Amino acid sequence: MIKHLVMSALMLMSSWAVASSCTSAIVDRRVARDGYAMLWKHRDTGNENNFVARVNAKTADDFDYVALFNAGDSLLAEAWAGVNSAGFAIMNTASYNLVPDTASFRDREGVVMTDALRSCRTLSDFEMLLDSLPKPLGVQANFGVLDASGEGAYYETHDGGYVKYSLSEAASGVLYRTNYSYSGDSVSGFGYIRECNARYLLEPYRYKGAIAPETFTEVLSRSFYHSLLGCDMEESGQEWIVDQDFIPRNSSSASVVIEQRGDGCAVMWTVIGYPPCSYVLPVTVYSVPSELRPDDVTGRSSLCDEVVRRKNEVFPIKRGSGNRYINLSRLRYYNDSCRAVSMARYENFRRSVSAER
Repeated sequence: MIKHLVMSALMLMSSWAVASSCTSAIVDRRVARDGYAMLWKHRDTGNENNFVARVNAKTADDFDYVALFNAGDSLLAEAWAGVNSAGFAIMNTASYNLVPDTASFRDREGVVMTDALRSCRTLSDFEMLLDSLPKPLGVQANFGVLDASGEGAYYETHDGGYVKYSLSEAASGVLYRTNYSYSGDSVSGFGYIRECNARYLLEPYRYKGAIAPETFTEVLSRSFYHSLLGCDMEESGQEWIVDQDFIPRNSSSASVVIEQRGDGCAVMWTVIGYPPCSYVLPVTVYSVPSELRPDDVTGRSSLCDEVVRRKNEVFPIKRGSGNRYINLSRLRYYNDSCRAVSMARYENFRRSVSAER
């Protein structure tokens, strides 16, 4: 009886962690196709709907910024990935193997990132912010940070402090994080298979120095490659596959790549909603496409609403554990058609930028 209770508790803990999971990377300009450093977050969360909004500076010392928010966050209090007018960008992944979280003060990651977007220009500024905030911080996270100079780092952060891993010290030119921290213990945490998936899929591009934003949004965030099984399950020929340890999952709600373009204008390439059923739109501090902004009535992104509808066709079984099963024919249809739309969006944006120059 006790064994069954323990197993049930572990399953519940695992389900919660899965809903709070993300896959991410920071890319140095030396392995980027166009010479621009990048920060990527494939977001997994229990909040199916999110939107993008611009937040104006409240004081002369603050920065304007754009960020991804949960639907219903009318106060824009918790940013989950964003970039400000100084070119400072930040995102996070939840970590489950850091110092045990025993404080009643928790789940403050979105608030910390909002403070950082409002006030930080450089990595040093972010470190000063973390050092100055009252302890416990109320976070268990890997914060990925990139500034306008292309300097990047992960800050594996717990209630009492952080450990920094600099992009400049990464021999491969890429840093990865999922839902465990390198400075934490080596037996707990989540996302080990997803990190292997990401490394495998990105390596051909990294090796050639050809990583671009679409490498993430149109390859990694749409791929059903499983590193432990050693195959791409989208190509399995089956009618159904089980949603387990892929980069895109039922809980995926966005894929965001922040690209430091070196011309004073960072671009936040945003695929809102379940990425295989969505397409990319370029966001800057000065321009947020209407499809991504919150509706005045619903408080949700109109595109995200449509993507959720499509996702329900990919996961059509609602009873029991049916939400773990993917209908491959619907998945392929949306994945392929949305990828084509994304590639056209990338081309149109770059053509318009070239024309302005």
